Amino acid sequence: MCQLGAMVTKKDGNMTPPDMTRSKDPRQLVEIFYHEVWNRADEGMARTILAADFRFRGSLGPEKRGADGFIDYMRSVHAALGNYRCIIEDLITSDNRAAARMTFQGLHRGPFFGIPATDREIQWAGAAFFDMAEGRISKLWVLGDVDHIKAQLGAARGSAF
Repeated sequence: MCQLGAMVTKKDGNMTPPDMTRSKDPRQLVEIFYHEVWNRADEGMARTILAADFRFRGSLGPEKRGADGFIDYMRSVHAALGNYRCIIEDLITSDNRAAARMTFQGLHRGPFFGIPATDREIQWAGAAFFDMAEGRISKLWVLGDVDHIKAQLGAARGSAF
């Protein structure tokens, strides 16, 4: 599992992650994207690290554009899955691209694939493919094991998110 960089102590004594948003390093951007944006639902950080013309294609719905489109998607996932977490299992980067092998998990607390809350912890595997431009994430395509999600919820195979 990849860990976010070392903590920094601020003058007020609070510990915070380093400000890596100025870096153009794809590894740091992906780590921030999952640890801060997804796992903490940090919408401000999403607006900081996503390009203005950001394009997102996830397994759970149609393509979203811009930070606002992505944030709407993120809110819907967090509403359906409490304590939602994205775990980076493996991360490979180049100068302007990254690929991550992922585990996604959460507590089913709201409608998901047409199934009312079951209070079951669900988990599935996935992969994410990132493009970077000008120090921000410009494109992201995520493939998740949707059939495994549906099987855990007892949903029909053709159920939509």
